[in-house]
Amino acid sequence: MHRRTIGILGGMGPLATAEFYRRIVLRTPARSDQEHLHVILDADPTIPDRTAALLGRGLDPTPALIAAARRLEAAGADFLVVPCNTAHAFLPAVQAAITVPILDMIAEVAAAITQRYPPATRIGLLATEGTIATGLYDRALSRYHFQLVVPDEAVQRLVNQAIERVKQGLLDRQTAALVSPAVDRLAREGVAAIVIGCTELSLLPEWQADLPFVDATTILADAAVAIGLGQRPLPAPLSATCLAST
Repeated sequence: MHRRTIGILGGMGPLATAEFYRRIVLRTPARSDQEHLHVILDADPTIPDRTAALLGRGLDPTPALIAAARRLEAAGADFLVVPCNTAHAFLPAVQAAITVPILDMIAEVAAAITQRYPPATRIGLLATEGTIATGLYDRALSRYHFQLVVPDEAVQRLVNQAIERVKQGLLDRQTAALVSPAVDRLAREGVAAIVIGCTELSLLPEWQADLPFVDATTILADAAVAIGLGQRPLPAPLSATCLAST
């Protein structure tokens, strides 16, 4: 099998990027250093906040994302992965600026859900306000006739606080407790599973719940490893139609 070099466009945030690379390493079937995959990491934490930009409260991160993508391409990456759900709203423009393909995390999650649940299943989502506002998951799941359920505004504010605390390095019970009301609310809405659609939330210990979680970070890591090992073909380049933002 022909191995491929993975380019990680990260820094959004640094802890989430580090955890994503850790999962790539742990999920690679290697018995020595030499059997692991070649990974090139560009983690620029100065990339403007994606949610702030989408909600009209901050700078456009697209130029910084394009610059990072071009650095990874020039360094020899065969394909790129972006362990930030919200950043996917900007990736069609990034893809247009480079020649190597970008793996679509949102599509990977939707495909994984189709393998686990029948159409018309209600699926919950824990994510940033920006990710929810773009409708990325809503569109991806509706193609397979799933029904997406998100927290109400009051509960979402608690999720936002949890994400902010993770970015501050506070991976404690207090942070996890902020997410519990959202999990409880989604459970009452009758969802069969909950997508952890924010890489910061993936850093928290799994909450006590009777529902299964679908972790976007892990799904992206698994896909990256499979492509890196040559077990899957390179992804098709992203198009504006597959990840159209609001």
